Amino acid sequence: MIVKGLELPNWENIKREWRDADPLLLIFPILLMILGGVAIYSSDFRSQRTEWWQHWVTGSVGLVAMFAIARFHYDQLLRLHWITYAITNISLVLVMIIGTTALGAERWITIGGFNIQPSEFAKVGIIISLAAVMHDRPIQNPIDAFKVAWVTVPPWVLIFLQPNLGTSLVFAAITIGMLYWAGASLGWLVLIFSPIVSAVLFSLYLPAWIVWVILMGVAAWVSLPWFRIVSTVIAVVINLVSGQAGILLWNILHDYQKKRLLLFIDPNQDPLGAGYHVIQSKIAIGAGQLLGQGWLKGTQTQLNFIPEQHTDFIFSAIGEEFGFAGCLCVLLLFLGVCWRLLVVAVNARDNFGSLLAIGVFSFILFQTFVNIGMNINVAPVTGIPLPWLSYGRSALLANFMAIGLVESVAAHRRTIKF
Repeated sequence: MIVKGLELPNWENIKREWRDADPLLLIFPILLMILGGVAIYSSDFRSQRTEWWQHWVTGSVGLVAMFAIARFHYDQLLRLHWITYAITNISLVLVMIIGTTALGAERWITIGGFNIQPSEFAKVGIIISLAAVMHDRPIQNPIDAFKVAWVTVPPWVLIFLQPNLGTSLVFAAITIGMLYWAGASLGWLVLIFSPIVSAVLFSLYLPAWIVWVILMGVAAWVSLPWFRIVSTVIAVVINLVSGQAGILLWNILHDYQKKRLLLFIDPNQDPLGAGYHVIQSKIAIGAGQLLGQGWLKGTQTQLNFIPEQHTDFIFSAIGEEFGFAGCLCVLLLFLGVCWRLLVVAVNARDNFGSLLAIGVFSFILFQTFVNIGMNINVAPVTGIPLPWLSYGRSALLANFMAIGLVESVAAHRRTIKF
């Protein structure tokens, strides 16, 4: 329709274009973002900082980006995925060259007064690359899985060297989830990533490492399709060697990362140092009880007992001021996001779209589990933010961009004809 030279939107075409979009997958992240702003306001209330409204402004920009990506036909990424892969790796290399250092890590690039964290956007980039590589290559044996997993190695190494242990773990979770969805056996995946676990356990707790090596021998015997005895021996030897190599890996880690891993077992070993965050977080969540102490009334939150509570430990503020009921609402919202991601993955019209949705599902599920886990001391503190709730502009934008990808998969489930 044209009115006095002005072309108005064709609402019928727009409705038809968005008929298959997933409204719940849009609503749940928005609710989480709003709740995040409320919790950030409370955690910064006495310090009078402005992160809470910046969180909402960034979220609004993220929503615009999400809608723009959702309208873009995701099939086009098959032709562009090596470009996105190159951009991902180049941005991570630039961090090593011109990056800004804070808290002992070099993770940010300063552009126009804003700190951009490329590793957050790299999550979206690696999902696109892995989905493009896997979509026409079904995983039929462990060798196929190895051929695909190499795509993750360059960005993973660059992120680990920043150092950014948390995001490197997210990359592993994305790769495992997408390989499994593409047809890899769970046993193969465990064996592929077992050397990393072996290296960590050897440095942390020797008896657990011995048990792990034995379990990997059993896993090889059960799951590998080749000569069982040879496969089992090779798996055991690789994990034994990896354990010794773990000493080198351990020495690469910064002191604060070593303390976080060691104090995961017992944070009371250093209650005023590396274990302080977790101890205070558990106190805050426990103080919330059933219905919480009320917004702006949590003593741990308002007296700033928990450092950086507006970022990695935002869940403790929600637990203290909104109680078990508030925590349950958060968990249900994340459950809703993961549910809708799985629905889109199952109903996608092709493997590429299905793998994109599973990649996003894997990183949202993993980050949620680890972040909430470290707030209640069932996972080590690794600096992984809680999606849409934790303050962090790059992470918030990347999360909405990821949802935009999945909305594109949902909206283009069938060919649109005008």
